[in-house]
Amino acid sequence: MQADAASALAWLKSHASTATLAGMTRYAIPQEHALGVSMADMKRLARELGRDHALAAALWDSGIYEARMLACMVDEPALVTAAQMERWCKDFDNWAIVDTVCFNLFDRVAPRWDKPAVWAAKKGEFHKRAAFALLWALALHDKQASDAQFLAALPLLEAAATDERNFVKKAVAMALAAVGRRNAQLAKASVALARRLAASDDATARWIGKDALKTLGRASP
Repeated sequence: MQADAASALAWLKSHASTATLAGMTRYAIPQEHALGVSMADMKRLARELGRDHALAAALWDSGIYEARMLACMVDEPALVTAAQMERWCKDFDNWAIVDTVCFNLFDRVAPRWDKPAVWAAKKGEFHKRAAFALLWALALHDKQASDAQFLAALPLLEAAATDERNFVKKAVAMALAAVGRRNAQLAKASVALARRLAASDDATARWIGKDALKTLGRASP
């Protein structure tokens, strides 16, 4: 396992470029622990490696941005525990790793529905974003989820709607829009919430409500 991780890291380093590293700044991705590997190359390596839970753990523990991106692409969802989700969440330090982990791994693990409420109560910007990035991913990918699960999550979105931090408010807006696009019942509830936020005295809540309504539409479903 360690040899595989070392080989994967060596491959990533060999495919790094200063131009890619410099470009990360434009997308608000920290460079301190990054190599400068393109997403296309990371996905290519992930396909070559296949699923490997132990390898994913070793890659994550390296602390390298691209290795952590690769880790969520090769991990085995069936083996991911709630404890692992918490460990990885503690390490979240930028929006890209949050979204990639939530959309490529956490949205298909067994404890996936346990975490939005837990993470929504966290103080860190990226830890809190994880709650809504995961809900956003579940709205798009969890075809077995019930309407009741999403309706129960709407108060989390409303409670976070006054958080003015950029990466929180954008995730709240995207999650609200995604929930509303699942079906007519959820659209009705989501539009009602979006309208309420759009009429709020709070500037951030107004922005979130109006942004969600761009997707959901202003007419009742």
